Amino acid sequence: MFNIRHSFCYGETKKNMKKINFKKGFTLIELLVVVAIIGILASVVLASLNSARTKGSDAAIKAALSGARAQAELFYDTPQSYDAVCAASGTNVIGPMILNAAQKLATTAVVGLDIQPWVAGNTGATGNAVCHDIAGGWAAMVSLKSSTTDNWCVDSTGASKQTAGPLAANAVVCP
Repeated sequence: MFNIRHSFCYGETKKNMKKINFKKGFTLIELLVVVAIIGILASVVLASLNSARTKGSDAAIKAALSGARAQAELFYDTPQSYDAVCAASGTNVIGPMILNAAQKLATTAVVGLDIQPWVAGNTGATGNAVCHDIAGGWAAMVSLKSSTTDNWCVDSTGASKQTAGPLAANAVVCP
């Protein structure tokens, strides 16, 4: 059968017409460009998320130490002394709160007590979190995740601050 529409458009009959087969899809180059763009965007997003995660860890450390300061005052009310406020267990002690803050650096972190010297670092190593107490006062310091030199320190005088200085052995005031 003769198709008038095709014969006018192409100048030939349907039988003689060549079939044009346009395959739908993407070329390899187009796919590689799209994958490269997605990879670049993903790396930017992951870098931003890592920064946000670090800032979140710092905020959690600061919050835990702030809570420890309030808890230490509850401890002081009963014996009228801060001696043993850094203990790992007991009523109103702050040792578990300091440990919670230290575990934001590493899950295996420990808290050094009284004579433990301060060791700067954000890896959760021994000395990255310390709590010193005597009858007249206490101080606790934990490294911040975002820095290898900066720390967050709280003490019985009401100080709550970021510092680069160390908390000396037996010191009960933030530097």
